Amino acid sequence: MTLARTFGCARFAYNYMLRLRTDAWYQRQERVGYHETSAALTALKKTEDHAWLNEVSSVPVQQALRHLQTAFANFFAKRAKYPGFRRKDGRQSAEYTSSAFKWDGTSLKLAKMDAPLAIRWSRTLPKGAKPTTVTVSKDTAGRYHVSILCDDAVPAKRTANGQIGIDLGLTHFAILSSGEKIGAPNTFRKYENKLAKLQRRLAKKQKGSVRRAKAKLTVAKLHAKVADVRRDFLHKLSTRLINENQVIAIESLAVSNMQKNGRLAKSIGDASWSEFVRQLTYKAEWYGRTLVGIDRWYPSSKRCSDCGHTVQKMPLNVRSWMCRECGAIQDRDVNAARNVLAAGLAVSAHGESVDPMSR
Repeated sequence: MTLARTFGCARFAYNYMLRLRTDAWYQRQERVGYHETSAALTALKKTEDHAWLNEVSSVPVQQALRHLQTAFANFFAKRAKYPGFRRKDGRQSAEYTSSAFKWDGTSLKLAKMDAPLAIRWSRTLPKGAKPTTVTVSKDTAGRYHVSILCDDAVPAKRTANGQIGIDLGLTHFAILSSGEKIGAPNTFRKYENKLAKLQRRLAKKQKGSVRRAKAKLTVAKLHAKVADVRRDFLHKLSTRLINENQVIAIESLAVSNMQKNGRLAKSIGDASWSEFVRQLTYKAEWYGRTLVGIDRWYPSSKRCSDCGHTVQKMPLNVRSWMCRECGAIQDRDVNAARNVLAAGLAVSAHGESVDPMSR
């Protein structure tokens, strides 16, 4: 109950001050910043109608105003859209700074809570780590999560001998220059029919009823399962490639543009190429690996990886072809991965730019 009240107070403060700042600008052309909203929150707590804001820790409520300020800063910097109101049935979170929690090395107790949280740890904190921020969140599937921020030195990995080029696809998620083809998990496709059935049941429930709430939770749990399975696959694959290879070359893709293709948008979204590249990027930085992005216009599929001859045209339905110059029979995807690796090694060794027009 304490967490539920804290979520509600933080959400209310965020939405109330968002409305305050929006009205101040559109009605009076007046800019309201963090300090003004903080003073407004203090005055609001003193009113009889909003005295319930004092029943929870003041830190998560105050942090909500900081998050609102960050949202506006991202909007003015054109990094994000205009801040939106937080929903009661959406993801909930409360952020506690060091003054609002106690950590004794084994248990975590939050302000205005009688007992420590019952946590099932997914990993242990580093020895001697001093947490600075604790974020408790609840997703739409009803699951609670605790995220603890602390200083952590990532242990270095030994230099690997491998070098790999990666060509991403839909039939196979990743094709490696070694010739290995990693099948696409098609996570969403596997649960698509079951999800459609559950959503049809949800649509028939009366709005505001208890049965609708239960049906909505069931749908959210299935969505969460799909996301967890997909994330697990991406983490295992990216970690394996980072452990085995010192240099990783991958083609840069304009995923947002590719998703404009109505026939492929669902499969591209299910593949989560952008998330895979994001994981490779930060893991390579952590462990001292070299990740090279190759320009998407580089003719990796049309160039023979044996002799360098480039075919003028190659439709998507051509999956294997014979080079007219050297006679080598090339698998389209494996050949592309090998060319991506060669281009990546050139960039890594000499700092060259891979320009398809100059090759």
